[in-house]
Amino acid sequence: MNGSIANKRPAAAEKDFGMVSQAQPGLARRLARKARSLAFLVFLLALWQYASTSLLDETTRTLLPPPTQVVSAAWELIVSGDLFRHLVDSLRREFMAFIFALIAVPLGIAISWWALVEEQLDPVMELLRPIPPLAWIPLSILWFGIGDTQNEFIIFLGIFFPILLNTISGVKGVEANLIRAARCLGASEWKVLNRVVFRAALPQIMTGIRVGLGVGWMALVAAELVGATSGLGFLINDARTVLRTDYIIVGMATIGLVGLLIDSLLRQLMQVLLPWSKAHSR
Repeated sequence: MNGSIANKRPAAAEKDFGMVSQAQPGLARRLARKARSLAFLVFLLALWQYASTSLLDETTRTLLPPPTQVVSAAWELIVSGDLFRHLVDSLRREFMAFIFALIAVPLGIAISWWALVEEQLDPVMELLRPIPPLAWIPLSILWFGIGDTQNEFIIFLGIFFPILLNTISGVKGVEANLIRAARCLGASEWKVLNRVVFRAALPQIMTGIRVGLGVGWMALVAAELVGATSGLGFLINDARTVLRTDYIIVGMATIGLVGLLIDSLLRQLMQVLLPWSKAHSR
């Protein structure tokens, strides 16, 4: 018996070793694929470093500092706490505007569900929708002054319409058979809207939220350029006045990285909430 047990142990050990050896190549392939996807970005950074340090004179280099100088400027802003303070202010404005912009979800459901609501609101929305949020900046400054309220109003406009249009599209795209089946089973109008229509349209609504947050993030920076005393847009504009192009690039890079992080978090959330949908993979 002891001999048979001893003979089985090497086989089990070999099996475990085989599983580890199979997992390691898989991990190595993923890391290699990730590194390969960053190859062009590394090439651009190296080209930028070379052009700024070797091809540009000292005066021109002030307008396009090398990546090493930008990293140094980013460290200065991080150590001083300025970058974090401006980032928090921008994120707070984005979040507050997003909370108010969520009114687009019930409004979009109402527009696409009741013909009378669509008849009255659709012309107004179609008239306001083509107006870019930035065109509202002069009026918003006169209405609200320079500060958070004005910035949040501009962001609200950027977030609201993508959510509204995607909600309308999602609700109108719900299969009629699902609605008829729910009504045949005795579901009330509220239950049809809540349990069938809203849930079926949720992937499209989440896509609208992704798009809206991206547009709102861009509108936020533009609003802060002219109507704020803090935030990443203010940081960029303030750095322009003192010709600190390295600070400007740090602000721009922070905007891009935070926007990418927000979108990645939303995609992860969609994977959890909507495992049946492929919307999060796009």
